[in-house]
Amino acid sequence: MKFNKWLTLALVLVFVTVAAACGKQAEPPANQADGSNAGQQQDTTPDTVKVWTYPVHAAYENDIKELIADFNKKYPHIKVEYEILSWAEGPKKFDVALNAGNPPDLYFGGMNGQYVSTGLAMPIDSYMTDEIKNDFLPGTLDTMKFGGKQYGMPLYQSLWGWGANKRILDEAGIDYKKIQENGWTWDEFLDAAKKLSKTLPNGTQQYALVTDGTSIDFLDMITRSAGLVDAIDEKGNFIWNDNRIVEALGFISKLVKDGIIPKETVAIAPQKRTEMFYAGQAAIISKAIPYYDVMIANRNKDIDAGKVQGEKIEYIQLPVPHAPSVQGFGYTTGGGEGYIAFTQKGANNEQHKKNTFLVMEALSGAKAGNSANELCLPFVRKSQAKEFEGKSLAKEINIGVAKKMRENLAPQVALSIDVDKAAKLKQYREQVEKPIFQALLAGEKTPEAAAEELKNKGQQMLR
Repeated sequence: MKFNKWLTLALVLVFVTVAAACGKQAEPPANQADGSNAGQQQDTTPDTVKVWTYPVHAAYENDIKELIADFNKKYPHIKVEYEILSWAEGPKKFDVALNAGNPPDLYFGGMNGQYVSTGLAMPIDSYMTDEIKNDFLPGTLDTMKFGGKQYGMPLYQSLWGWGANKRILDEAGIDYKKIQENGWTWDEFLDAAKKLSKTLPNGTQQYALVTDGTSIDFLDMITRSAGLVDAIDEKGNFIWNDNRIVEALGFISKLVKDGIIPKETVAIAPQKRTEMFYAGQAAIISKAIPYYDVMIANRNKDIDAGKVQGEKIEYIQLPVPHAPSVQGFGYTTGGGEGYIAFTQKGANNEQHKKNTFLVMEALSGAKAGNSANELCLPFVRKSQAKEFEGKSLAKEINIGVAKKMRENLAPQVALSIDVDKAAKLKQYREQVEKPIFQALLAGEKTPEAAAEELKNKGQQMLR
């Protein structure tokens, strides 16, 4: 009897244990943020995620509305409030909000170490699944990291190159397809420039190249094409102290002296640069992004419609020529831009953080690849390339060179050094590089004198 009693009790305990195990939900992986695991109870507490963005392309508001509508089909309890800022005033508004400790949950822009120093930029590493990571093409996620931590997801990678008027290249016999495939050296550009520079029938000068002198963008492109990723390297060491900087400045000076770029380049603003290119006064324009393909196509339509006067242009994307000592294609200047996550001062709601990440992923996913497509840039995610396969807005002749430029993107030094060093680099660029570059363009400093001053002040400020 006693044996039967204990046997019965044991069988009851086994039955209860098995029943409990069968009814228990499987624990989801710690990094699964989207609640998609079978059996996982989703938190449906109403929440609001605020997004500040920009007119990424002409019809971007249509994109974001559609992306949010798709998101709310799965997460109806998460309200997404978005505001589209102007490129002119938006950065100021964001800085004020950030300094006040009340930034939006998501902000569109490039990664900046100063955001991290506020303590409000939100790392998203714990929410990133392997599936999401593997969807991004190699190196693209790195553009939204700082100090080894992931703070955002890129929507696209910006690429700075040179752009050309196909008619003028053809008239001069320039093999632009070879340049797009293999890149070109400074010497090869100078040889081409002789054919591209001439006096037009109306007496005006046609320049081989036009750039602006009101920023240091052109200096960035040329020094990187000399093999210098920045004034300092990724470890924070000052590197503008060898002959490469002298060679880069010498190349820029030669462009002015030989009339390859206008003598008045130091005073040329970006808008004037574009006007000269559109008017056929320059064969090539610097800091030309692949989006020129769409801009010029729209301008050509306006010319056909009688809204704009001028010559229709067929656009050719070119890489920046590099120093003869640099092997291969040469560095491309650019970086990642997308959504960065923030928390508000004093806030520590874990579910809200997860919801913020869910919205970020929704605004950066496959259908969000339309931004890269509209800007004629290579996609940053495999799913985006698949989504827009066969729908590219860029001309076939320019897609290949854009991909090569992306593959040779220069490291973003400011994202790998500490915040204090990054702030000093920014100060050096504004207070030292810009005035010296402009003095070089104006003929007030020789390349050697300019290089010496950059070296001395750099060693003082960037030790």
